[in-house]
Amino acid sequence: MRQTTMAKPSTVVRQWFVVDGTGCTLGRLATEVATVLRGKHKPTYTPNVDCGDYVIIINADKIEITGDQVNKKNYYNHSQYKGGLRTRSTGIMRNQYTVEWVERAVHGMLPHTKLGNVMRGHLFVYKGSEHPHTAQQPVELKIKG
Repeated sequence: MRQTTMAKPSTVVRQWFVVDGTGCTLGRLATEVATVLRGKHKPTYTPNVDCGDYVIIINADKIEITGDQVNKKNYYNHSQYKGGLRTRSTGIMRNQYTVEWVERAVHGMLPHTKLGNVMRGHLFVYKGSEHPHTAQQPVELKIKG
C-alpha cells in the first residue's frame, strides 16, 4: 500500500540556490523562483508547510522584459488617502527600483497568506553580481529561457 508523505516543519531540509538573472525574462525567472520558494520541486511537498528553499537572485539589473511593457505596463501603490495613488511605469521600476521590481514579480506568484509571507522572506535580490551569502554555499540554479 502506498502512503502519502506529509512534511513536518521539523523535518524540512533547506538548501540555498543562487540564480543569475543575466539575460533571463522576468516572468520565467519569477515562476521558477516561486516554485523553489514554495518547495514544489521536492517530492515531499506539502501545501500547508513551508518546505521551500532559500533563493538568491544576482544581476537583477540585467533581467529582460519582452514586448512593449516598458511603456505600457504600470505598477500601482495607494496610500489609502484621497489622491494617494502612485503610478510607476515598468521602465522606472526597472531603472530606479530594480530589487522591488523583481520581488513584486515573485510576490505575485506566491500565496497571499501568512505562509506566503514566510516564503517571501526566503528571497534575496541583489543588483550586482556580489552577495553576502557565500557562507551558506549556494548551489547554482539554471533557469530555462
